[in-house]
Amino acid sequence: MKPAFKIFSPETGTNYWIFVSAPEARGTPGPWPAVLFLDGDNQFKFAVEAYRALRRAKQVPPLLLVGVGYGASYGQDTNKRGRDYTPTHHAFEPTSGGAKAFRKFLAATLWPELQRRYPVKAQLRGIAGYSLGSLLVLDALFQAKPFFTHYLAASPSVWWDDRAILRQAKRLRSRQATLGAALFLSVGEKDSESMTGDLALLEAQLAKQPFKGLDRTSRRFAGRNHYDALPDSFRTGLATLFGTPAAQLR
Repeated sequence: MKPAFKIFSPETGTNYWIFVSAPEARGTPGPWPAVLFLDGDNQFKFAVEAYRALRRAKQVPPLLLVGVGYGASYGQDTNKRGRDYTPTHHAFEPTSGGAKAFRKFLAATLWPELQRRYPVKAQLRGIAGYSLGSLLVLDALFQAKPFFTHYLAASPSVWWDDRAILRQAKRLRSRQATLGAALFLSVGEKDSESMTGDLALLEAQLAKQPFKGLDRTSRRFAGRNHYDALPDSFRTGLATLFGTPAAQLR
């Protein structure tokens, strides 16, 4: 899929390739809820396939899907996921720790541009990721005033920096008891012990010290590992977060 447009981020100093899948305006003129998918270069096609299957089954409302990419696949020099998706610096990735600037780009630069180009529903904003992208999704959620309203965190890299995201969530909970958002968590049952175990730690922490207003759903996909759970994750996550009348009205 070709990008719909490119945009420069003054926050990160990077050009991003933006992929878009919009509903047919003639039948559904909008405004539409928008969902940003990270790792757009490699994963956006799976998001579009999942969404179209759900639409054929009439399980979700019209959504504007947006993939955020770099014009480069995993591991290439111009792909900056190791910088943008990590909230803290770790020697494992020398450029890491740039999540704050990237989140600012999503909210302050990209979102207004989407509103300018498309009939976007202002009060319902989704973000989705897989693996390291889901670490950024969780980082975006565990903020005092999170920008997004719906969070799809599939096979999240909770392990990053000695599980720093757990400490971040704990600090936020110590400061505030309320966090109004919808969260979908998932992992393949055959993923690594670290991935499944670390997600269980996050789930247990959120269960022990819950945030009022955080609507959380968790799924384990039987027979799936880290390399084949992505389609199930996007399909089930979109259906869970956006497939009910209540979610459509938020």
